[in-house]
Amino acid sequence: MSQINWYPGHMARARRLLEGQLRAVDAVVELCDARAPLATRNADLARLTRGKARLLVLNKADLADDAQTARWLESFRREGLTAMRFNANGGKGRDVLAKIEQALRPAAERYAARGVKKTLRAMVVGIPNVGKSSFINRIHGGGIAKTADRPGVTRSNQWIKINPYLEILDTPGLLPPRLNDQSAAKLLAYLGSIRDQIMDSEALAGELLSLLMQIAPDAARARFKLSAGDGAAPHELLEDACRGRGWLLSGGRCDLDRAAALVLDEFRAGKVGKITLERPKG
Repeated sequence: MSQINWYPGHMARARRLLEGQLRAVDAVVELCDARAPLATRNADLARLTRGKARLLVLNKADLADDAQTARWLESFRREGLTAMRFNANGGKGRDVLAKIEQALRPAAERYAARGVKKTLRAMVVGIPNVGKSSFINRIHGGGIAKTADRPGVTRSNQWIKINPYLEILDTPGLLPPRLNDQSAAKLLAYLGSIRDQIMDSEALAGELLSLLMQIAPDAARARFKLSAGDGAAPHELLEDACRGRGWLLSGGRCDLDRAAALVLDEFRAGKVGKITLERPKG
């Protein structure tokens, strides 16, 4: 598969918007994907938000391996980060809201010491398609932020009032300017954080199947009816899935376009199982 690199003009604008709004917030809530917590964190965000109270949320935890998520949380805690697991599509908003309020407590105490009573502000940041708008909708209790299961839906900053004492800023997803680590870039592509239209979807789906055969072979074989032996090439696995699932054209030819789309869609939706693509060290 060719090298992945994506930094369209709207992402450069998103970075400028984020930098401009940082002075107006008291805390930063960073979302990553629990299935790939390192690859889905933007190192630029850590640098840009330095000095702010921070909460790291491992979102989409319902799609990840529970034991691996627990290991990741412990790893981040050892680094001194306040981290929690969450499912923006079904989690309890009050739990994460309590964590946000905890992160904001030092700012509230500073204002109180000066006799200032003001609405506190937190910014939600993360890469595209990590679930920021769904996260905000969950803690707000209604569909106030625009969502879709594809990257790039949020194109501008949006202030959302959660309660009389708290406002949340929804920001566009932000990828680093250059995806130098191609292994991490592939993980982003598997998860749908980079637009499929700019990639060879057949190669991407084949390589995803190859990775799944390494980390969750039983689940991959069961879902895609794979019969190929260990060490099969990515394109062989995709063709095997075509035959196993009946994704065929006239004459028994493999419908590779359909196969690629369904392999990616079914993995992203959690239909292959609760799978974590990255393991913490140690």
